[in-house]
Amino acid sequence: MLAHDEIDRLFDHKALTNWKRFTKDGEQEVGEIKRDEDGTIRENLIIKGNNLLALHSLKKQFAGKIKLIYIDPPYNTGGSLETFTYNNAFNHSSWLTFMKNRLEVAKEFLTEDGFIVIAIDHNELFYLGALADEIFGGKNRIGVVSVLSNPMGRQYAKFFSATNDYMLVYAKNETRAKFNDVVISWERAKTFNLEDEKGKYKLSPFLHDHKKGLRKLKPDNWYPIYMSEDLKDISLEEKEGYFKLLPISDKGIERSWMTVRETTQERINDNELVAEKDDKGKIRLYYKFREQQRLSTCWIDKKYNANHYGARLLEKIIGRRGVSYPKSLYLIIDTLKIMTSNEDIILDFHAGSGTTGHATLALNKEDGGNRKFILVEQLDEHIEICNERNQKVLAQENIDDSFIYFELAKWNETAKEKIFDCESLEELEAFFDEMYERYFLNYNLKIKEFKEKVLKEENFRNLSLDEQKKIFVAMLDNNQMYVNKTEMADKKFGISEKDQNLTNQFYNS
Repeated sequence: MLAHDEIDRLFDHKALTNWKRFTKDGEQEVGEIKRDEDGTIRENLIIKGNNLLALHSLKKQFAGKIKLIYIDPPYNTGGSLETFTYNNAFNHSSWLTFMKNRLEVAKEFLTEDGFIVIAIDHNELFYLGALADEIFGGKNRIGVVSVLSNPMGRQYAKFFSATNDYMLVYAKNETRAKFNDVVISWERAKTFNLEDEKGKYKLSPFLHDHKKGLRKLKPDNWYPIYMSEDLKDISLEEKEGYFKLLPISDKGIERSWMTVRETTQERINDNELVAEKDDKGKIRLYYKFREQQRLSTCWIDKKYNANHYGARLLEKIIGRRGVSYPKSLYLIIDTLKIMTSNEDIILDFHAGSGTTGHATLALNKEDGGNRKFILVEQLDEHIEICNERNQKVLAQENIDDSFIYFELAKWNETAKEKIFDCESLEELEAFFDEMYERYFLNYNLKIKEFKEKVLKEENFRNLSLDEQKKIFVAMLDNNQMYVNKTEMADKKFGISEKDQNLTNQFYNS
């Protein structure tokens, strides 16, 4: 059993290596890491490494500062997906433990008005919901959204062919959280055809033309409104040369205005009323109906199709596929529209193909925002695609922004990768000498006995190669999978002075 201080070292800050900055013009050296006035890092970040350890390394810098966490973790389907190299068929309890460890620390990152969105399918929906209720509080579960992500259905299903995924949506504190007034439907968005400095809107009649809008039913909403001859000035006070307008319909029926005098005065002060003449010369009064939409828990728009706007879009950008079932770009953009503002930070620690980064850059370009993303990914093939995708988005869309890439400095993790790369027991045996000479093994491992006895036992040799690999991995000291910041100056780890300096700058130490 590990002593408490040994366990704690697992979550120590890690050394950070292989720093690069990417702009629309390509790769650059990393010099200064930008921060805002309160010292918070203001950079887009793509980080390679174990996401649980990365979260602990990020926590001091970003605790309480992330407005939205979006994650698309492995679904634990039991399916056979050729290009999906996460363990997608965990033991059920192991999968829940895997999620619990990450969600507990993720909660610490959220602002008090922040949100976490977890993508999942039906296999673990109920179990994950119960776990998330425990961590975030059932009262903070503000929705379970069904997304029509695959209208054709999934081919590996045994029974129903699932066409939808789910998003579990939690607020850090539902009394503080608030959705933005936005429109996410493309068809509805087209109706908001006007725009001012406050955003998009459409003109809606200020005359209350509903059966409940009669003067006798709303006497407080009956009053004159005055406007200048050029219709540019609107007033509740009578002025010389101004037209007087009462809420009377074209049929001469006395109706009412949409709001009482006090509210109407506020709208006038805020430049929210507009007077126009129709084609018959009659003055019409309108209010600016701001872009908004009642958000449902069933998202069926074609733009959420993960094949068309996920996989095919990714292939169009980088020229190939390679990540199974990337989410629709527009699913993430709409989530950002609803839950973030222009200066917010977004975290995705299951980055995959980097859709969350792409969505952040795209939305910033659309609305002039300055949101920043933090993406964490461990798999080589995924991080390569994630990097390439976001580089090409910067270049192809001519975006004046950048992201910094770096890695958690590996040590025993490298040994683990070498173990899994072995294709035979003979290769495992050949690697053992390097393993015990170069890497950190568990203190109670009897090396000589394992080498001279266990490796030769029939029981061991009859195990499958995967089982033999698991035994080798179990010898590694989990506290030394990555290099701790406090040990990065040790020459045996080969961490450059430049990387050490940038690591210290990142941790502000």
